Amino acid sequence: RVLIVGDVGRGKTRLTARLLEGLVALVGPESVTVIDMAPTTVPGVGARLSAYTDVVERVRYLAPPVVRAPRLEGRSSEEVLALAEANRAAIEPLLDDYLGDPTPVLVINDLTVYLHAGSVEKVLECIRAAETFLANAYSGEALSDDKGSGVTAREKELLSRLLRHVDLVVSL
Repeated sequence: RVLIVGDVGRGKTRLTARLLEGLVALVGPESVTVIDMAPTTVPGVGARLSAYTDVVERVRYLAPPVVRAPRLEGRSSEEVLALAEANRAAIEPLLDDYLGDPTPVLVINDLTVYLHAGSVEKVLECIRAAETFLANAYSGEALSDDKGSGVTAREKELLSRLLRHVDLVVSL
């Protein structure tokens, strides 16, 4: 169980892509599920794993068509919370899909996007269902302005809880 953390632009997704390639080579694509939670609406913040590797075309790849960047797109506390809730509603069914048919390996890109409004318990269920878990998550100061919504504090608190359930934390 590995969690890669760091601020914006530190290489979390790039490292995850390289490790994903290694995992697929080791266990085969049929044993791997990727849940990609990266924002799709703001260039330069978050990137889908497909931007770094074509191996996602060979694994079970689950990603909502649109994921927002609440702190960057929201102009008020209410907008930030509404965007976070829209992300939760788009991502949670993918976690449920995984739980309904788990593969031995689960890789999650940009996990903290779900934690803005989602359940840390749901993520922990997914971690327990996988034999091997690899994820990356934002942890830093660049995105701290949440317009008073509390999203940043929630993200930090839930990430802290998740860190207690992994074997290795890689800080970039």
